[in-house]
Amino acid sequence: MFKKIIKGGNKKSSKSDPNDPSQYGYGAAGNRNSAPVSTNVVVNHASRGGLGASGPNVGAGMAVAPPSAAVEPLPLLRDAPVSERPNLFLRKLQICCYVFDFSDTLKSVREKEIKRQTLMELVDFIQSGSGKITENCQEEMIRMISVNIFRSLPPAAHENTGQEVTDPEEEEPSLDPAWPHLQLVYELLLRYVVSSDTDTKVAKRYIVHSFVLKLLDLFDSEDPREREYLKTILHRIYGKFMVHRPFIRKAINNIFYRFIYETERHSGIGELLEILGSIVNGFALPMKEEHKLFLVRALIPLHKPKPISLYHQQLSYCITQFVEKDYKLADTVIRGLLKYWPVINCQKEVLFIGELEEILEATQPSEFQRCMVPLFRQIARCLNSYHFQVAERALFLWNNEHIVSLIAQNRSVVLPIIFGALEKNVRSHWNQAVHGLTVNVRKMFVEMDTELFEECQRQYAEKEAKAKEVEEQRQLNWERLADAAGEDMVTI
Repeated sequence: MFKKIIKGGNKKSSKSDPNDPSQYGYGAAGNRNSAPVSTNVVVNHASRGGLGASGPNVGAGMAVAPPSAAVEPLPLLRDAPVSERPNLFLRKLQICCYVFDFSDTLKSVREKEIKRQTLMELVDFIQSGSGKITENCQEEMIRMISVNIFRSLPPAAHENTGQEVTDPEEEEPSLDPAWPHLQLVYELLLRYVVSSDTDTKVAKRYIVHSFVLKLLDLFDSEDPREREYLKTILHRIYGKFMVHRPFIRKAINNIFYRFIYETERHSGIGELLEILGSIVNGFALPMKEEHKLFLVRALIPLHKPKPISLYHQQLSYCITQFVEKDYKLADTVIRGLLKYWPVINCQKEVLFIGELEEILEATQPSEFQRCMVPLFRQIARCLNSYHFQVAERALFLWNNEHIVSLIAQNRSVVLPIIFGALEKNVRSHWNQAVHGLTVNVRKMFVEMDTELFEECQRQYAEKEAKAKEVEEQRQLNWERLADAAGEDMVTI
């Protein structure tokens, strides 16, 4: 079925692909290494074209200077007779197909302004619904949009520049100098997609799989303004064109796989997760196996990369949506979270505990019982963390009424697991806030079940006594060995 969908998407554009900028002499676009774009769902988002591939204008691909006197102001569409509007619309699109060099602010100033004004007029014309656009005009408009936005992205700060590799969280966003034109082109595409005058049956001939794939490729742009537009447009395309939905989900999957297992660098993971959050929210019940596999194979492993803080809020929302939709997924999600639990990254650990609280709020008692033993073994380790924020955040779990209710129902299992960690904090933790919170949690358990608390206290004392006895015996054995070795033994 998937192959049929891909083939069906290509049949419409067999005569002339409206997304092929090569018809304007610009070469292939949308892929950073300018390779031909296949209709297979493979997103080569990690490789960017270097300066040599994109010419002097790294912001807008290869700038093509228009012929002399080619860019001249045209009459306004609203002033033209209705019969002449389609031809005038096409002429305006032709002007907008020229891509200018924005690296030099003094170059082609007049032509840039004419194009900007023309794009603004086209946006207003589509938004106002002044007249239905012919199929030919729609095809040429999508082709013009493709020429402008599908381009080789500039190399990231850590690629091909000789600069030292930096933490993605510390990098400053790179703003595209061609944004005055790009913004209007994106706005035009958005207005076209959301317009009630746009016939989906006609539009899907031009917004084909290859077009969607190139849009996804652009999510690696370092310009946050561009990613915001792409997020809105792709979300609208997903909602309006049902034929593209499985393809979009599969392509996003592949972006995630490459990010997780190969590059750990991509600028648009947060925006893609925002789209998915809305998609997951609309999943019908019972949930398809395909969607559950997406959770296990793509979303949960997204906890692995180091720069998770850049997209953790969106990821946590998606994960929580799955659990709220199907409570039986709680055990799978919690065990997945424990699998990728950070060992030495304390800030990441704080994020995990926060997400864990949100998941537990949507967890039913039956699912809680399935994972509570490994879960509270990890929480016990967090309670004893020397990083006070980790210990403090773990203790804050007892401020959640639903979580306290789950713990109270299973206190005979939970308390013996964490009792030693609580005692250790009370006796020796260096941070006063952690010490105070631990005392409050101990009081809570005493109020829940005094008899159980005293039994745990007795077992803990016995365990400590045995440990002390073992240590004394070990020390005695070493002393005997030292005596046997004689006076020449080197004391360590």
